[in-house]
Order: sequence, then structure tokens, then C-alpha cells
Amino acid sequence: MAFEKLSNNVDDLNHNIQAFLHSNAEYYKLKAFKQGMKGATSLVRFLIMGFLLSIAGIMLSFAIAIIISQSIGVPSSGYFIVGGFYLIVGVLIYIFGKEPIEKLILQKFSKAVFNDKND
Repeated sequence: MAFEKLSNNVDDLNHNIQAFLHSNAEYYKLKAFKQGMKGATSLVRFLIMGFLLSIAGIMLSFAIAIIISQSIGVPSSGYFIVGGFYLIVGVLIYIFGKEPIEKLILQKFSKAVFNDKND
């Protein structure tokens, strides 16, 4: 009788451990999926905002170039001035901007993925 009771307890323990491991694995799958989706939605939002801001920047650049051209009186001068400005800004970002840009992007995505108010 005692052996049968011990055998049943061992079987129950084995079943409970398997159920715990299965539910634990499912929980971590769901958590990984949730964090992955938060990261993916943040990336998509970042790309959409980047696209829209780029279009706005292009339109403003054309407007500024036209205003400069009209004020100087030489039709192409405004475009060269605006293009030179962007060239200088691009070189400065290339030289000095790698570390701050990486830090900013890492902070933004880390905040989006790991700061969870619902957990």
C-alpha cells in the first residue's frame, strides 16, 4: 500500500513538474513575442516618422533654396547654398555623430521594449 501511494505521489510530482515547465516555457514565449512586437512597432513608427520628416525637410529645403535664389538674383545659387549646408552638416555628423546617434537610438528602443507599465 505504501509503495503504491509513493508511486502515485512520484507520478503526480512528475506530472506537476512537466506542467510547470510547459507553462513556464509558454510564458517566456509570450513575453519574448510581446517584447519583439514592441520593438517592431517602435521600429515601424520610427521609420514612418523618419519618412514624413524627410519629406517635410525636402519641401522646406526647396522653399528655402527658392527664397535664397530670389533674394540673391541668381536662379541656381540658393540650391547650391542649401546643398552646401547639407554637405557640411553631413560631414560633421559623419565625423562627430556616430556615438551620440547610437546612444540615442539604443535609449529609445530600450525604453520602448523594457519599460513595461503593464507588467
